[in-house]
Amino acid sequence: MSQELSFNELPGAVAALIEKVDELKTLIVNRNDEENAKEEDQWFNLEQLCAYLPDKPAKSTVYGWVSDNLIPYNKTGKKLRFLKSKIDAWLQENAHRTNTEIQMEAMKHLYGNKGGAL
Repeated sequence: MSQELSFNELPGAVAALIEKVDELKTLIVNRNDEENAKEEDQWFNLEQLCAYLPDKPAKSTVYGWVSDNLIPYNKTGKKLRFLKSKIDAWLQENAHRTNTEIQMEAMKHLYGNKGGAL
């Protein structure tokens, strides 16, 4: 669907393209905002949590973590609930650090973090 434009029609065509690109940007931003809002405050029950966690632990394992206060949870009555954002943060906190990360942390500790180069 090739259409030849005259030099005089070019500014109008560019303006129309800019308008369409702005509309697409707005649609993309709105869609991303909706997806982020859905994910941020998602609550899991025990079964959902077990399915979500990477190693798919047994319910008894999660009960042990709750009993030892190793995992963030909320309890209303007898129901355990787990907030996805807190579970994600907990998973990140418990990730093993690389040798480089450990070395950088040791350097910061030894030399302090005074804003200068190491």
